[in-house]
Amino acid sequence: MLIADLRQLEGRNYPARRRTQHLVGGASPIQSANFAMGHVTLEPRGGQVPWHNQDQEEVYLILEGRGELCLGDERREIEAGQAVWIPPRVFHQITNTGDRPLRMIYVYAPGGDVAHWRQELDGTLPRAGIEAPPLPPGACPQWTSTPPADPPQGGSS
Repeated sequence: MLIADLRQLEGRNYPARRRTQHLVGGASPIQSANFAMGHVTLEPRGGQVPWHNQDQEEVYLILEGRGELCLGDERREIEAGQAVWIPPRVFHQITNTGDRPLRMIYVYAPGGDVAHWRQELDGTLPRAGIEAPPLPPGACPQWTSTPPADPPQGGSS
C-alpha cells in the first residue's frame, strides 16, 4: 500500500511565496497517469499561484484562509470550504489576501507535470497582458520575479 503523508512530504518552495506538496504525481510515492493531486500553502498577504494556464482541467479546494481567485476575465474572493473548477487552457491565478496562510488542495486531470512550475522557478512565466491575456480589472498583480511593492489588501469581486 502506498501512502503519501503531508507530515512527511518535503515539498517545494516557489518564488511566489508558496509551498507545494505533491500527494499524487510529482515527487510523491503515489503516481497516476489519470490525475495529480497536491497540497499548497500560500503565505499570508500575497503568496500566490501566479497567472498561468495548462491543458488539464483542475479543481482548487480551499481548506483554510481566504484569497482572490482570477479565472479568465473573472475575479472573485474565495474562502475555506469553497471549491472552484478551472477549465483546460483558461488562465488562472490565486493570491492569498488574508493575514493567515491559505491552504488548498488541487486536483488536475490527466496527470503529469505542468509547465508553470518550471517557468516560475526559471523566471519565464508568461506575463499577464504581455505574453498572456491580462488579469481581470482590479486583480492582485501577477508575481513575475519580485514580490509586489505593496502586499495585496484584498478586494471584492
